[in-house]
Amino acid sequence: MNTTEAKGNWNEQKGKLKQKFGALTDNDLIFAEGKKDEMLGRLQIKLGKSKEELHQIISEL
Repeated sequence: MNTTEAKGNWNEQKGKLKQKFGALTDNDLIFAEGKKDEMLGRLQIKLGKSKEELHQIISEL
């Protein structure tokens, strides 16, 4: 998978997450290279979920 495909997949998943959790904003879901843990930390705080729960939610999209 190349970078363009990965970004496209993330954009699709980001939209689904925003539908599922209306409190999420684009800023919560910014996925910058090397900042995955920072983004997951923001989501953990905002949604009150563990890292494992977030991985499960994202994998089910």
